[in-house]
Amino acid sequence: MSWPEGLGRDDLPSLAFLERREDLVLMGDVGTGKTHMASALCQLACGRKIEARFFTASSLAMRLRRAREEGRLDREMPQMARARLLAIDEPGFLPLDADGARLVFQVFADAYERQSVVITTNLEFSRWGGVFGDDQMAAAVIDRVVHHGRLMQFRGESYRVRHALMKEG
Repeated sequence: MSWPEGLGRDDLPSLAFLERREDLVLMGDVGTGKTHMASALCQLACGRKIEARFFTASSLAMRLRRAREEGRLDREMPQMARARLLAIDEPGFLPLDADGARLVFQVFADAYERQSVVITTNLEFSRWGGVFGDDQMAAAVIDRVVHHGRLMQFRGESYRVRHALMKEG
């Protein structure tokens, strides 16, 4: 993992980035600890009585769609907004349909400058158009995230592969 300029090792365990409402994009190779880091940050926040929520991008889209179908989206979105930290794991791992992409976009738009969002992804920004099914929507999400965001690169061999019980040969 490489540390971005302006973000030191103490900023993560201190959760100082939350006070500044900064976003983190944890980008890189499969199995290098991105999801683990996002989950740990949520647990750390909760341990300090700071509301945090962790979703896969696809489960977030499904949750919001279900809330809308049940007529409670107007209650669900403010619940999301109460969390100081939102972690959205792997946008693009499972495809979002146009409706799901719009709902997830709304979470990003509502969080902008109000909450910190941690995003884990294997995809560089240039491929996010495929995630949202729309280059303009992807550009709008990226624009918000990079404005007050830090990019952390995760490189290397997968932890799971390195510690697999199943080995070749």
